[in-house]
Amino acid sequence: MKAWIVESVIGIFGFEENGSLVGSVPFPKDVEKIADKLKRIRVGETIEELVDLVTRLKEMGYDRFVFESEGLAKRVHEELGVEVDVEKPSRAAEVLRRSLGMKAVEIGYVARPEEVTQLLHNVSISLAKTDVKRAVEKRDQLAVQAVLALDDFDRTLNLFSNRLREWYGLHFPELGNLVENQEAFLRLIADLGDRSNFDEECLEKLGFPKDKAKKILRSAEASMGAVIAANDIEQIRLISREALDLHEAREKIEKYVDETMSAVAPNVQALVGSTLGARLIAAAGGLKGLASKPSSTIQILGAEKALFRSLKTGSKPPKHGFIFQHPQIRQAPWWQRGKIARALAGRLAIAARVDAFSGEYMGDRLRADFEKRVEEIREKYAEPVVEGRRRDGRKG
Repeated sequence: MKAWIVESVIGIFGFEENGSLVGSVPFPKDVEKIADKLKRIRVGETIEELVDLVTRLKEMGYDRFVFESEGLAKRVHEELGVEVDVEKPSRAAEVLRRSLGMKAVEIGYVARPEEVTQLLHNVSISLAKTDVKRAVEKRDQLAVQAVLALDDFDRTLNLFSNRLREWYGLHFPELGNLVENQEAFLRLIADLGDRSNFDEECLEKLGFPKDKAKKILRSAEASMGAVIAANDIEQIRLISREALDLHEAREKIEKYVDETMSAVAPNVQALVGSTLGARLIAAAGGLKGLASKPSSTIQILGAEKALFRSLKTGSKPPKHGFIFQHPQIRQAPWWQRGKIARALAGRLAIAARVDAFSGEYMGDRLRADFEKRVEEIREKYAEPVVEGRRRDGRKG
């Protein structure tokens, strides 16, 4: 005889093929305990109530049990030694879900069907909280949030830097062209302020070479900028110091990303570095998301707009997305970039899967293999291909 086993928010039920109830084991009336039991069932664990019901029905002559979950059915077969089937969706489960309130009243679990609705609501909230907590505990998401924070820092620092270049440019406009480095420019303003305070010794202490220091000093002395009050200079210095604090915070976050990636995805990190690796994980929705994608998708992560535009207009599809930031691709001639991007994406797909599911470290081997392939591409495609042929006349 067959029995259909169905789990619910109020307990485990057994039904015959005609839909009649042949047994049930209720859960304790505690929201957290119910949520825990349903969570364990969801991952294929045989909880006490399930074992109790199957054992009881087996004694009643039932020798085959039907489940909705293949994982749970397999576990019951292994642990209890009974024959099992999988039916999804289960007819018995559909019947129970339609009449769960009445069935709860029938077995004496609640006094009114409405109580089951409230219980279901509370258990659903508890399960959702658990899922959110589990997601937060995944360290790959910490790396994702940290690299997104780096982007926020960069945007904010660019805003501060552009504003200060314009603001301080009223006083010393030539400095903006002489000092391109953002942090060095901010430190000059924060430490020295008025251009009359610039001298060769101070500039050299701030790390400028002697020739550069002399050039800045000559420009300060002959500047076309306006002379402004000490109070005005102090306001500019104040903003400069705040921006320098942001630079320091950014460096700490960058170090944190590096440490987190070392723990979460060391193989991906070995191939593309911490920041780019975390950016790819963020674009894929997590490390497992990256591991589940084919190399062709990894290759164009970050170039989705260009891909959709090519599909719409018939233009050439993109050959790379975020991975263009890798120096081997960025510094390569244009005709080699697509091939190098494809080679890198293939190794990244392997690295992500190993990081997500194995934990074995093979980053050095993957990086060496990638670098070997890059050298092959550089030798084979030293010249660009034009209409199927290289410029030297040979076939591509």
